[in-house]
Amino acid sequence: MSGGHRLLDLGCGPGWLAVAFAPFVGSVVAMDPEPTMLAAAQDAAAAANVQMELIEGSSYDLGSHLGMFQVVTIGRAFHWMDRGDTLRRLDGLIELDGAVVLFNDVRPEVPENAWYRQYSKVVERYANIEACIAPQRLRHEASLLASPFGQLERVGVIERRVVPIERLVDRALSMSTSSPEQLGPLSDQLAQELLSEMTQFATGGTVVEVIESQALIARRG
Repeated sequence: MSGGHRLLDLGCGPGWLAVAFAPFVGSVVAMDPEPTMLAAAQDAAAAANVQMELIEGSSYDLGSHLGMFQVVTIGRAFHWMDRGDTLRRLDGLIELDGAVVLFNDVRPEVPENAWYRQYSKVVERYANIEACIAPQRLRHEASLLASPFGQLERVGVIERRVVPIERLVDRALSMSTSSPEQLGPLSDQLAQELLSEMTQFATGGTVVEVIESQALIARRG
């Protein structure tokens, strides 16, 4: 990517990917169906002093009116999309030498990540799974290999981070199944329970997280 390229962050959530890539491309479009997520993305862009266009919409709203992109980034939201339909639509929006890049993260079972099991239990107890399309059983690789974007490469980076427990709450509320729009008043209850549960693992209000950030890069063969 270069300063002349356009990037679409599809299912952008609070905009972390869009904000991170903004300094390296000519322009960024951040798209999400939830107004609260777009508002959070706008706040994140302002805090980082970057510019991006915000569009309310889902993968079903992809079309030629958006223009062409060099790269389309998608985080965990890809689980909840009609992946075949989304990739077919993106085929008409991505430059011939462009790519779809799926982002994910995993946590190795190391002592520093002892807090994560309890964190996940709390979030799953509140998550409104019925409000979303259930993920298909096929892995993303299978969907990509059956699409025009069948040339795959995975890149991973493992790092140790110090994370304020408040940021863990923000992370839970940015997920499609546990966002404030899905949970309503229960979102405050989730936030308080997470803060309470994470305090026992925290030192100075932070936990240590060992995380592997993964990018699955899919290009046309």
